[in-house]
Amino acid sequence: MQMDSSKQLVNSLSGALKGLRLYPVQHPLIQKQLQAVSGLLRSLLQGRTQLRIGILQDTLFVNDHLFADPYPSAENLCRLLQEKQIAGFEFLEGLADHELKLLLQFLNGTALGHEEFEELFRQHDIRNIRFLPEENEEDTGRQSARKIFGRALKVVNTIFQDVRLGRIPSSVEAHKVVKDMARMTLADPHALLALSLLKNYDNYTFTHSVNVSVLALAVGRAAGLSEDELRTLGIGSLLHDIGKLKIDLAIINKPGRLSEKEFLEIKKHPDLGAAIVDQMGGLNDCARAIVLGHHLHFDRRGYPQNSGISGSFDLIDMTTIADTYDAITTLRPYQRPITPRKAIRELMYQAGTLLHPGYLETFIFALGTYPVGTLVRLDNNEIGVVGRVGIENPDSVELKILFNPLGEHLEKPRTLNLSAAEKKRIVSEVDPFLKGVDVIDYL
Repeated sequence: MQMDSSKQLVNSLSGALKGLRLYPVQHPLIQKQLQAVSGLLRSLLQGRTQLRIGILQDTLFVNDHLFADPYPSAENLCRLLQEKQIAGFEFLEGLADHELKLLLQFLNGTALGHEEFEELFRQHDIRNIRFLPEENEEDTGRQSARKIFGRALKVVNTIFQDVRLGRIPSSVEAHKVVKDMARMTLADPHALLALSLLKNYDNYTFTHSVNVSVLALAVGRAAGLSEDELRTLGIGSLLHDIGKLKIDLAIINKPGRLSEKEFLEIKKHPDLGAAIVDQMGGLNDCARAIVLGHHLHFDRRGYPQNSGISGSFDLIDMTTIADTYDAITTLRPYQRPITPRKAIRELMYQAGTLLHPGYLETFIFALGTYPVGTLVRLDNNEIGVVGRVGIENPDSVELKILFNPLGEHLEKPRTLNLSAAEKKRIVSEVDPFLKGVDVIDYL
């Protein structure tokens, strides 16, 4: 199979998936795209019993061709498979048009992981598409972090869908995934923190919920919480915004400042969330207090003023720090995101009023001077992104060098490890927008 054929197939698949996000499957444009993909697959399957498309070491491959060099369509398809927690697919020579059409629809849907896809395949009698086995990676820590993060997204999505449909959600799966998140945070807090930079703007509410839980756990670990305390913090912060599902979507998604009436509606979401949590069951009073009090602020001048929360506010204050950090580092219709380092400075301005100064200080120390996802310039003019931060010493960092001293973009990033003593080699932070860099591509 020629490399050009692989590129044509990847381009066609990527185009069809993009088209399905804009038009129904019956649309003439989609039908034309599906025919193109089907024709390419049949052509490439001639003389073969199967054709494989999947991921190897974070890189897309089509049979024996690996897209090692930058190629946008391959990168988009690779990212989608990773989001769906699928290693890849094997297409058999008897592939039918309706099987391909269903697969592309499933990839654009909400299904995650082998189990959900296999169930869909069984329901629709798809026999000529099989799943590739998971890649065996030596870096099991990072692989498990990706899986845990993906599971958390799936759990929150399920809970939120239940609420939207008027059903009482279960907290069982949420407790299971938070248990794994807490243990991962204790073992390597920066593994999940890196994933929290992955922002899904179309599904902001539940992506934000998982990110806040990850960040809150990082605050809790820095503050020395026990595993049991981290679990309570994790479940409360995971569900902190669940009450927003009862607020008009037009208000939630409004680009710009809310009117006084709209803000009064928004202020109801902590009480609404606490009511949902009461129905769910399985959550202790401290987790419920997080849902109810995450907008009270450190000075307790926030809302709701009639919360009736008594006892310790520690877990609430930790969640507020996480909520604020994720909000200001996220691209929204009315807001350009700021970099992690600038976000830290913004948080410091709010210490003592909105945010607990002590917990904020420990969180900032744990993030390091240059947190994961920060684009930096070195003293030799090279530019790289912070990919990992030392667990014992956050000022020891691993960089992926993206630009050489002449400002030329490297085709393949180079890894550079800097000890805490060598941190002075970093001379400044660089705005990723100005360099046209999406840092999540390198994390």
